[in-house]
Amino acid sequence: MRSLDIGALGMQAQSTNVDVTSHNIANMTTTGYKRQRAEFQDLLYQDLRRAGSPSSDTGTIVPTGVQVGLGVKTAAIGRYMGQGTLSLTENELDMAIQGRGYFQIDLPSGETAYTRDGTLKLDAAGQLVTKDGFAVQPGITVPANATSVTINSSGEVYAEIDGQVALQNLGQIQLATFINPAGLDALGDNLFLETEASGNANTGVPGAVGFGSVQQGYLESSNVNVVQEITNLIKAQRAYEMNSKSISTTDEMMSAVSNLR
Repeated sequence: MRSLDIGALGMQAQSTNVDVTSHNIANMTTTGYKRQRAEFQDLLYQDLRRAGSPSSDTGTIVPTGVQVGLGVKTAAIGRYMGQGTLSLTENELDMAIQGRGYFQIDLPSGETAYTRDGTLKLDAAGQLVTKDGFAVQPGITVPANATSVTINSSGEVYAEIDGQVALQNLGQIQLATFINPAGLDALGDNLFLETEASGNANTGVPGAVGFGSVQQGYLESSNVNVVQEITNLIKAQRAYEMNSKSISTTDEMMSAVSNLR
């Protein structure tokens, strides 16, 4: 009976669905997190009677045929890249991207990672770095005698130097965009890597056509909708229970057959 395998595959699929939904809920307060969604496909079908095959020697054909499905599989776990709300932090080194784009980060391996998390710090040399100490591209160093830092919507970084009237320009933050940002490879730590699916990074100045603007003193919140995720959990649980019921029913039917005298 195929229903045993079909029910088991259905339970596995809904278990994956719960895993993905739980991960979303766990990251509901993670800066710049983008929610994920499990996507499923039906498996191959077994043709017991093929549609379009001849049904007589007079040329009549079978109009619909008989196909039995063999279950479900996880096809992909998509990532929804929609904008999260911006939360005011009043920290002068915090930045949020309003619109498209990613900050570029230098990894110790020499690779470039990308992130929407604009929680930045200063290292011992005054360089702008992430929470893990990875430098932001292009490198920007704040002088030790700077009293404040200003970042405009175009990503230009200025420092107010003690004893100077004019602000000192420290550099320009650039953003990267992708044709298919959902194809980026998640590393964890709010970082992504470029892949063949995402396409090559296209870099530019914040506020230019196709690029978002930078908001100083803000951070982008997760785009997880908690009500929707709880609803998804309930749906997944019910689907899991129904698949479990189909296995129990199949077991009862097989037991009835085995008890025939």
